[in-house]
Amino acid sequence: MENQIIIPESALDFLLQLKQNNNKPWFEANKPQYLIELNHIETFAGALLRELSKTDVLENQSGKKSVYRIYRDIRFSKDKTPFKIFWGGSYTRATAARRGGYYFHLEKGNSFFAGGFWGPNAADLKRIRSEFAHDHESFRKILNSKTFKNTFGVLQGEQLKTSPKGFDADHEAIDLLRFKQFLIIKRFTDEEVLSPLFLEQALETCKNMRPFFDYMSEVLSTDINGASVL
Repeated sequence: MENQIIIPESALDFLLQLKQNNNKPWFEANKPQYLIELNHIETFAGALLRELSKTDVLENQSGKKSVYRIYRDIRFSKDKTPFKIFWGGSYTRATAARRGGYYFHLEKGNSFFAGGFWGPNAADLKRIRSEFAHDHESFRKILNSKTFKNTFGVLQGEQLKTSPKGFDADHEAIDLLRFKQFLIIKRFTDEEVLSPLFLEQALETCKNMRPFFDYMSEVLSTDINGASVL
């Protein structure tokens, strides 16, 4: 574990200033400070990438390329403020056999790590639901594990109000079948984010996502009979 990779409070404070001055003239005038803070975030992202790569295979080439741009895409948005007011980034698991991805969001009072499936396509959603209908106990075992509950609490994501097409409203797994997204989230306090232990806590959080990812990867790379579709 790489020690003393610390996110300074100035990195979060810069975002507060940006939130109050979300315009291009202010940003350009304060760009030297932005680049200093960005470097702190990229250094953290790089350290986490190196540690995570010891137990998972990721597509990301560097911490720098893992961090999202601060510039917002405002073409189709009613909100025309040009800059994001958080540090964000993600790590993509490599190859079709490894599904899911790790995401981080750092912002004063609203920092979290998340993972899962934000917008599964129709085929993937149908395959996951078919698996739940066939055997939901395997997935419940993951959700009910002490590690999962202590880290993420419960499975999150948008759900249907009724039963999905083709599935019985009285099915014993209807609570799982209604999910349209499958998200797991771990929130952190500002104190935790700024702590020297944050890198270690972030790594542990990502590792604790693996049973969930491994289950989904197995489901989405096989048919209902368990035969590989890759």
